Amino acid sequence: MKLVFVGLGKMGRSILKGALERGFLRPEEVGVLGRTPERSRELAEAFGVRPLTRADLGMAERVLIAVQPRDFPALAPEIAHPRLGYISIMAGISTSVLARRLDNRRVVRAMPNLAVVIGESSTALTALREAREAGDLAFARALFATVGDVYEIPEHLFDAFTGMSASAPAYLAVVAEALADAGVKMGMPRALALRLAADALAATGELLKGRHPAQVKDEVASPGGTTIHGLHALEARAVRAAFYEAVEAATQRGHELGESE
Repeated sequence: MKLVFVGLGKMGRSILKGALERGFLRPEEVGVLGRTPERSRELAEAFGVRPLTRADLGMAERVLIAVQPRDFPALAPEIAHPRLGYISIMAGISTSVLARRLDNRRVVRAMPNLAVVIGESSTALTALREAREAGDLAFARALFATVGDVYEIPEHLFDAFTGMSASAPAYLAVVAEALADAGVKMGMPRALALRLAADALAATGELLKGRHPAQVKDEVASPGGTTIHGLHALEARAVRAAFYEAVEAATQRGHELGESE
């Protein structure tokens, strides 16, 4: 068995779906371990993979930990095994904490974002030397490539990556909602306003690939036109500073989660 999923929430399900659909893993190569045997069977049946108990973990090569960080301290002793490699997608839990809790240095730390559900995630990876040498990092890189782009970064940047990239869908969803509300204020039907806001964010994302954001902004904002007046209003409300503070606050929270371990 190549990989066991411990926890199979929205992120875990999306990673498993991508790995199966892209042919990186076959159903018989995957196991799932839920909170109870009943939950393991329920999750496994949804994907045609193998339901496991904790006693079965020794049959696997690697484990992907996809539980809430607050649940990890109690879970770690139950899934620790000296022969396994571990991949964690828990926010704020460092490789050193993973290694200490699991008594195993074959650990990879990963941070995808919500776009994993549509195969468009940006995932950060880092690993301890033992995980690199055992092929765990290479395995993780190939796994997460089935659901988007992968970036190997130094671990000291992980909290910043989490605060910016992993949190970005929430920030931009607020932008879309506010933009749609503004359209409604100006008399636009809400359904149309929401659709236009979503389309605008998606199209802008495509425009930004290979272009500096300032170039896109300048191409839209003609001299004396409507857009430059709108941009002036945003700058007057310190919209840039608000994003600085949001990313800083989320990054700091990542530090705090790690320190609590």
